[in-house]
Formats: sequence, C-alpha cells, structure tokens
Amino acid sequence: EALWTDERAAALEARLELLRARLVAPPAARPFRTAPFTATPAAAGHARAVQACRERIAAGDLFQANLALRLRSTLEGDLADLHVAGATALRPDRAAWVGGVASLSPELYLERRGDRVRSAPIKGTAPRSEDPAALAASEKDRAENVMIVDLVRNDLGRVCAHGSVEVTALAEPRPHAGVWHLVSEVAGTLAPGVGDGALVAATFPPGSVTGAPKVAAMDVIGELESAERQVFTGAIGFASPCAGLELSVAIRTFEAGGARLWLDVGGGVTAGSDPDGEAAEALAKAAPLLAAVGGALEEGDGAGASRAAGDAVPRPLRLGPRPTPRPDPARGVFETVLVRDGAPVDLDAHVARLTASVRALYGVTPELPALPPLPEAARLRLLAEPGGAIAAEVAALPPASDPTTLHPVVVPGGLGAHKWRDRRLLDALAAHTAPATPLLVDLDGWVLEASWANVVAIGDGGALATPPLDGRILPGVGRARFLAAHDVAERPVHVTELRDAWLTSALRTVRARLSSQPY
Repeated sequence: EALWTDERAAALEARLELLRARLVAPPAARPFRTAPFTATPAAAGHARAVQACRERIAAGDLFQANLALRLRSTLEGDLADLHVAGATALRPDRAAWVGGVASLSPELYLERRGDRVRSAPIKGTAPRSEDPAALAASEKDRAENVMIVDLVRNDLGRVCAHGSVEVTALAEPRPHAGVWHLVSEVAGTLAPGVGDGALVAATFPPGSVTGAPKVAAMDVIGELESAERQVFTGAIGFASPCAGLELSVAIRTFEAGGARLWLDVGGGVTAGSDPDGEAAEALAKAAPLLAAVGGALEEGDGAGASRAAGDAVPRPLRLGPRPTPRPDPARGVFETVLVRDGAPVDLDAHVARLTASVRALYGVTPELPALPPLPEAARLRLLAEPGGAIAAEVAALPPASDPTTLHPVVVPGGLGAHKWRDRRLLDALAAHTAPATPLLVDLDGWVLEASWANVVAIGDGGALATPPLDGRILPGVGRARFLAAHDVAERPVHVTELRDAWLTSALRTVRARLSSQPY
C-alpha cells in the first residue's frame, strides 16, 4: 500500500516491480537453529497458578483470567528466517514480522473499515485430532468464550453508536494451525468523531488475553505469571487513511533479544478449569509452533522436581480481594550499607549496584551525594529517585535475629535484580508469615531469596549451595562477600532440599531453618 502521487509514480512503480520479482523468485531459505525450549513455570507450576486463580474466582475476585507461561530458548541464526519457516508451515491468518518479533497469530483484535468495526475473540482450544463438535459442546470452553464476548461488547459499546453493537458469530469451532478454536465475532458502528486512537484506547488490551472484569484480571495476571509480558498479548497491525485499521492479537508470537528466544502461551481460566488440563492446553498450543520452526520442548518439560515435590510447594497466597501489587519502579530503588568503625563497608559495590539499577530502570546516571557524618556502627541507606537524585539516611542497626525461621511463600518469577523501595508486597507477606521470615520460591518450588536476604542452603556434610543470579534475585553485596569467603556452589536449590541455611545481607549473616508449619 502506498499514498500515490504523480511525482512519486515512477519510484513506486519501480518498487512494485521489484517486490513482484522477489515474490516470483524468493531467495533460498537460510539455516537457523533453536535450543530445546524450557517452560517457566513447568507444567506442574502452571497448574498451581491456575488453581490459585480458581480460588480467586471462587472468592468472587473475578470471573476469568488468561494465564500464560513462558517457553525459553536460544536462537542461532536470524529471527526473520524463523518467521519465514513458521509462516510457510502454518499459514496463520495474521502473521506479522516486526524486527525482533515473529508473530504467527490467528486472532483478529480490531478491524475498521470506514465507521464499521469488528473484533473476533478466540476462547476455547482443542487439538486438531479431536472432534470440533466436542469443543463446541464443552460448557467450560463455551462459558469462557461467552464471558469474553460480553467484555468485547462492552468495550466496543463505549465508542460505538447506541444499539449498533451486535454478535455476528458466537463460539464457532474453526480450524487453525494444529488446533481447533472457538471463535466469536462482535461488530458495531463507531459513533461520530471516534478515531482509531479512541477505539484502541477503549478496547486495549484485548479482552481475550486478559479476562473479566479486565482490570481485576490484569491484577491477577501480574500476581500469578512468572514473566512480565512484553509484545505478547499486545497488538500488531496497521492504521491507514485508505484501508482503515487492522490489528492482530500478538499471540503465537516468538520474541528475541540477542541470542535469547522466547514464546509465551496460555489460556483462559474459569471456575470450571482443570489445572493440569490448562497446563496441557498451553503446551498443546505451542506444539505446532515449535514443530514449524524445528524446535522442541525440553524432555520432561522441565517439571521433574516440581511434580515430585507435590504438596511441599506452596500455592500462591491470596492476601485480599485485590492482589498486593508487585514493586512499583516509580517509587525508586535503594541500597542498605553497613557502617563499621565509622566507615561504610563495601561502599563501591553498593554504589555500582545502585547505579546499574538506576540506569537500567530510568535511563539516567545518578550522582552520589556527600555522606553525612557517620557513627561507629549504623545502617546507611542510599535512596534513589527515578530522576536519579540520591538521598542518604543514617539509622541505628536493627536488632539481630539469629537464628530465624523461614516460611516458604510463592512469588512467581521473583522480584528481580533491583532493591525496590516499594515493599508493600514484602510487608504483606511478612505479616502473613510472622514471626517467621518469608522465603520466596517460584511456582516450581525453586528457592529465590528471603524477604531481606540472599539464601545459602546448608546440605548434608555442610555442603553449601545458593541460587544463581538469573535475574530473579538481588545480586547481594553480602552474598558476594560470603561466596568469596566460602566454597559455595551456585545452582538451583529446591525447597524440598532446604532445611538449614545462612541468610546473607549487607548488614549481617544469620543462621536460618525452614519452618515445619504447613504452607
């Protein structure tokens, strides 16, 4: 498509002929290769998230949420070649290529032609090997679909002429790459003066990939998913003064960053969802995509320890009718520094970590202020604002708590590699586990960190092990000091193997033991 003028005619004709020639004789495919994809969380961990969502639905917090897991891999070659292979093999309705994003989406988010707008939400999935009539007759899948149709009707009703919104197709089984989907269609006539911006603002993010009510579902998604969504479940498409607006829902979408490659897959959770079935459905959606690009799921889908752990892995806590939010980066980050003999200990390491966080989060380089007079022993805090300003506060050292008890709580995906000033979630977890210290674990039961310290597990014979720095935990300065002084293996540590531990922070190292109380 192009905006044609007489002045541009020759150049556009030449461009059109070039594109036609390329389509007639496309270049040979270039090789690429992916490593085995690993699921985060594994199937059993995703089932725990689904069960936690069902408990919130039963409590009346929401009706439905779309929960996803992430399949991680690495890519040798060019993502464009992966996209060509996938689109060629699957022929998806709405394939799209944007640098770093290879989308093989089957779903229409919005289509506008003139003042007519249409959306085609997908809810309900079954393998292509199954009878589509069974999918159409599934009460759970139909309920899932109808709830989202109502949500889309409401979204479009905000910007369409009164009485013009109608359901033109309801829960129809339609074939897509490797699966059957239940597809509905909702259409309406835009009210006078409503442009594409207002249309998208009224309906984004798409209802089929959030849930109902939409805001409540998004809160639960933020609470229970292990990876922050990026392009996944957004929208890809075009806005044209000639052809109107057309946007897909960015599902079945590979994303890349450097050599890293990932694919998010999920599904709608309702009161009638079977947790293990939802995990199987998510992986079933991924299977044809992986096959199309020559990829494969890691043998055993990475769930071994998670399944073997059984009830030893706690379910995510429901702390109230609305989830306690994860840390808000707008509230800033900070460092806690030990003052000993009137001098800050490892100040350079703390400043380096704080600087790295501020640069990564806010794109600025902070400047360390002049420190106030320091007593012989104290706690120094460096408090950074999003703009890069840093304030210094000095306080007495907190009382020692040696030994302490650890109580496992699930925080899917952890809290990341930054020391957040927003501690609402950690404070809520601490209030729940008091007097024990919260021990953060992921949905598969892998140990992350304590609420105020890194964890070093003490195994049989005194062998030491600590979770690796994989972006989910704080790279503690006290942790680095402890590792420099002891022989510690950096490897995944499962909650089932943890009994005794050291907790390491900038201020102190204390002995800890896992709680014997039920989780």
